[in-house]
Amino acid sequence: MPRPALRTLALAILAPTLAFSQAPTPPSTSGKVPPTTWVDKDTGHRVWRLSNEPNSGAFYFNVNGYTPDKKIMIYTAPDGIHTFDLATRKTKLLVPNPPRNTNPDGARSSTVHAIIAGSKTNSVFYSEADPITHVVTLYKADVYSGKITRLCDLPKGLGVATINADETLGAGTLNDSPEAVNYGDRAVPPPGLPAGPHVQPANKGQMMEERLAARIPLTLYTINLTTGKLTPLLHSTDWVNHLLFSPTDPTLLMYCHEGPWQKVDRIWMIHTDGTHNTLIHKRSIAMEIAGHEFWGLDGKTIWYDWQPIKGQDFYLAGYDLATGKRTAFHMDRNDWSIHFNLTKDLDIFCGDGGDPGQVAKAPDGEWIELFHPQMINTTGALNDPDFFQPGIFHSEHLVNMAQHNYKEEPNVRFSPDKSLVIFTSNMFGPSYVFGVEVARAVNLKPEEVISTPEQARQYNPVKPTPTPPNK
Repeated sequence: MPRPALRTLALAILAPTLAFSQAPTPPSTSGKVPPTTWVDKDTGHRVWRLSNEPNSGAFYFNVNGYTPDKKIMIYTAPDGIHTFDLATRKTKLLVPNPPRNTNPDGARSSTVHAIIAGSKTNSVFYSEADPITHVVTLYKADVYSGKITRLCDLPKGLGVATINADETLGAGTLNDSPEAVNYGDRAVPPPGLPAGPHVQPANKGQMMEERLAARIPLTLYTINLTTGKLTPLLHSTDWVNHLLFSPTDPTLLMYCHEGPWQKVDRIWMIHTDGTHNTLIHKRSIAMEIAGHEFWGLDGKTIWYDWQPIKGQDFYLAGYDLATGKRTAFHMDRNDWSIHFNLTKDLDIFCGDGGDPGQVAKAPDGEWIELFHPQMINTTGALNDPDFFQPGIFHSEHLVNMAQHNYKEEPNVRFSPDKSLVIFTSNMFGPSYVFGVEVARAVNLKPEEVISTPEQARQYNPVKPTPTPPNK
């Protein structure tokens, strides 16, 4: 199917569209099936491989992957959309991809595109294009019964990126001109890395610069999932991207002005009636950056990576929507992560680390991290309601990721019961979904304790190359 002109760069590099390769992928670079579990020698935490399908992956870090009953996690693989039972750890193919031999050249004519797990019903929302008409339709699938509900067709070029909390609206952007350049088509795959759900293009930085400079007129819409009615919220020549509805307020949408972070005031929110278009963090220092924003699980706070001077000082910042209170947890360079996540009660946070080519240039940053937050006592200090309230992160290594190629981002999240940090890794060659136990392992057998990088090299001897700077 030809790509519609509107499909954004972000969809091209982040969305789990599932069509990774034409031939079945071996289970590892060596062809051997990777282990199911071991205890990381460097951290003392037990690691589990949760998925079985090569090139499988969990959702992007800020996209809900859990059903509202907190029993099922959604993940994707080349054969379709899967469920993972968090209690039994059994997996099931819920929505299969179309057969590979639809076209004469053996390529699929369409693939299912997972969007998000439902906030109200135990379901997953996804889109699929008709192989004949190329019309893209939204669906939802019940994770228990497997029942598929057809929702609505999408206008040509409109891609839905998020679904609201009461499951009545989707949101997406549409270029005003159907002839607009699709910068995602210019993506160059990173050399030597198997395709996967969150693999970043080798030329990502260049594409982001070009897309921002192009000033392509577009409109941000909501779409009624029952009637297909479009409601315009915002017209812009800025690059509007990373749409994400509040997990609790069905009328509130977060989005960003995309591009190199030092060139944009990135994080915004708007209501579904088009009112209260609000900038969340206003930059006040040259080379200040803020991004990789995500909702707190209660929908009360927006969190984001904040660097007052890019690459020099590192915080996870939070903005309370009701009170305007701002919080900032400081961390060391080696503790900075591409993505962060949290629990509902904010007692622990997690991060997925980064290689020396990332913005932090961390010499020892390739870890899945657990963060224990501590607020700093400000009693007696000059303070103001507009000040950031300071805290620090005390880090604990969970997994040594030295054999992971960070051109594919791990995208951490906690399991609903906080017992696991779940992430995607290509340490064995193709990607899989993994979970690492938050509690340190006890009553160990000596043979279970293994260096994660050394074990990974037995299955994937290819040494990862640092990610080129691109933000």
